[in-house]
Amino acid sequence: MKLKICGMSHNIEAVAQLHPDYLGFIFWRPSKRFFDGPIPKLHKTIRKVGVFVDANLDEIINRTNTYGLNAIQLHGNESPEFCENLKKKFKNQNSNVQIIKVFSIKDIFDFSRLSPYESSSNFFLFDTKGKLPGGNGYQFNWEVLKGYPSKKPYFLSGGIGLEELDNVLEFLQKEESKYCHAIDINSKFEISPGLKDIDKLKKFKNRLLETNL
Repeated sequence: MKLKICGMSHNIEAVAQLHPDYLGFIFWRPSKRFFDGPIPKLHKTIRKVGVFVDANLDEIINRTNTYGLNAIQLHGNESPEFCENLKKKFKNQNSNVQIIKVFSIKDIFDFSRLSPYESSSNFFLFDTKGKLPGGNGYQFNWEVLKGYPSKKPYFLSGGIGLEELDNVLEFLQKEESKYCHAIDINSKFEISPGLKDIDKLKKFKNRLLETNL
């Protein structure tokens, strides 16, 4: 199971020492975790994810090139056509940047919404529906994912902290986790917005790793 630590803006190097699979940097200005660089040099195994909310193509391309992003997380109302155009832009640059399309869930979800994004996304990400595009600090009902109809790998996000670790490990034993690619954590591992609690992260990652053995 992969681990993504999102909302990075302060102690990036200390978090990177834990060797997560992904580090997320939020490029949505209203966010308390808005990132405005620079990103320190990271180990080659750590993939940098840029998080955008209804940004235009030029902004996404410019940020991707400036920061050497490996993946783009689209957290707004981006259309399938927008995602397809973004994919073509990267292809024209001979870039292998991956696209993660986010869908917000509370108690129910219409999975037919996924199919228009199948061809233009490398991953889906399921987060909690709340006042903000992300970082709301509480989780949605994972039972909904019993109805997941796709074979596309997905990220599980939304209010996951140390207190939810047993629930995460239990979920990963269930059939609906078959295509779960990564666990995405953020606000519940913070001392303040963007400043991560290294001890909590270490405990979470070590327990998560045990499930991969």
